[in-house]
Amino acid sequence: MENETLDLINRRVSLRKFADQEITVEERKAIIGSAMRAPTAGNMMLYSIITVDEQEKKEKLSKTCDNQPFIARAPLVMIFLADFQRWYDYYDYCNVEDYCQRRGMEFSGPSEADLLLGCCDALIAAQNAVLAAESMNIGSCYIGDIMENYETHCDLLNLPPLVFPITMLVFGHYPEKRPEIRPRFDKKYIVFQEKYRRLEEGEFSDMYSDHSISPHNKFEAENFGQYMYARKTGADFSIEMARSVRKALENWGGKVK
Repeated sequence: MENETLDLINRRVSLRKFADQEITVEERKAIIGSAMRAPTAGNMMLYSIITVDEQEKKEKLSKTCDNQPFIARAPLVMIFLADFQRWYDYYDYCNVEDYCQRRGMEFSGPSEADLLLGCCDALIAAQNAVLAAESMNIGSCYIGDIMENYETHCDLLNLPPLVFPITMLVFGHYPEKRPEIRPRFDKKYIVFQEKYRRLEEGEFSDMYSDHSISPHNKFEAENFGQYMYARKTGADFSIEMARSVRKALENWGGKVK
């Protein structure tokens, strides 16, 4: 099937080396405008976006987000936030707590479910931004490490309790030679009909057949599963991310002012 949008989706790769070219005002407006047209729960837009232009702040983020220097070199940095602070500030403006008392309703702060809903809104908006950028030959890379170092990022970005940084995107024009597209797992291991299915032991060899490691890898891993656990799931940055999310949840619970 020939389809420009499908081609755009299928050619997109994570970009960490950018061409020496600025993102224009018009391109930036198009990226942000497209993000804001994303689907959103109840049309509430439970997210906010921070654009980062100050070089000093980019340098700081490149260190606090797991020491990734390319962040500081990105022409455009955008942080996507799950945001219930705006709605609770509005509820305060509208005297919703008094209204609840008159109606015999409980007035409470946002729940963990609301946080997840806000994260969904923010991530959907982020992906709209990614596709808009791709259509202009502007590459991007998701930075999940913005969830680390919660206290530092709250201070750096002036984040109140009911705002959580779920992801950061860095953007820049593709260089003349684009990175190669990385393969994905076979659909039969990812897409199921009607109900979830746990994979059988024999399927893993085929699923990961294209994933090999050097026998001399620094983690002394004997197979790809051990390697990925050491590199990702059990790594220091993952431990810090878990700590930061727990701290954010402590702040989230019930704090409405």
